[in-house]
Order: sequence, then C-alpha cells, then structure tokens
Amino acid sequence: MVFLTAQLLIRSRGPDSFWRKRQIYKLASHYYGRTRNCYSITIKCVHRALLKSTKGRQLKKADMKELWETRLTAATIQHGINLKVLLEGLTRSNILLDRKSLATLAIWEPRTFKCLADIACAKSKLGRVRDVANNSMPESVVVKGLLDEVD
Repeated sequence: MVFLTAQLLIRSRGPDSFWRKRQIYKLASHYYGRTRNCYSITIKCVHRALLKSTKGRQLKKADMKELWETRLTAATIQHGINLKVLLEGLTRSNILLDRKSLATLAIWEPRTFKCLADIACAKSKLGRVRDVANNSMPESVVVKGLLDEVD
C-alpha cells in the first residue's frame, strides 16, 4: 500500500494491530473461555503467564545450583575431604571445572571424581591449606613435592 501523505500513513494502523493481536492470541490458544477470545482479558493473562515463566526459569536455575552443591558435598564427604578443600586444590592444580561438571563426574564417573579429589587433597596438603592438615596424603598421587620429602 502506497501512502501519499504522512497523515494517511499515521491513520492506517490496521494490519499492524491485527498481527500484534494475533501473536497474543497464539500465546493464549490453550486458555479457556474469555481469556482466550477477549483481547483485553487475554493480554493481561498472557502478560502474567510470561512473568511467571520468567520467574520459574530463575527458580529452576537456583534449584539446580543447590542440587549440584548437595551432590558435591556428599561426594567429598565420601572421599574424606570437604568441598572447600576440593575446590581450592583443583584451582591450585589448574583444573578448571565448574560445579556442574564436578557434580556430573561425582554421579556418573565416581573413579574419575576420586582421582580428582585425591589430586586436590595432595595439592592442598602441599600448599598447607588449614582444613586439610589432619588428612593423610593420598597414596595414589605422586607429585613433585612428595618426591623431595621422600629423599
């Protein structure tokens, strides 16, 4: 459609409002009664549903972080160290794994996680971290500092 003046362009709002309303109606297609058909009610319900879905995504992320923390805490207790020592030792060893990856390893690859826990414990022991002072050095890990102490 060609508009010869700006006033005619401003008056012609038809197609845009149709498609905007259609998009809202698509989002409300599974609603019952007037919340599906009446635009003034539909727009409120769709807006509220979008707000709740945003909040739900944020809650899901928080729940997953809490689950990873619980799994990591349980796995580190099983191997005789605490979570702080594990993360500190892995950081000192330049093993850059996030909590999600570590929790997945703790569940599905327990031997790999045990090796990581031993490495972290040995590195923390060599770095003289206070929380690991009472633990013994893992026998499965050979590090440069251990070879010097043996001689």
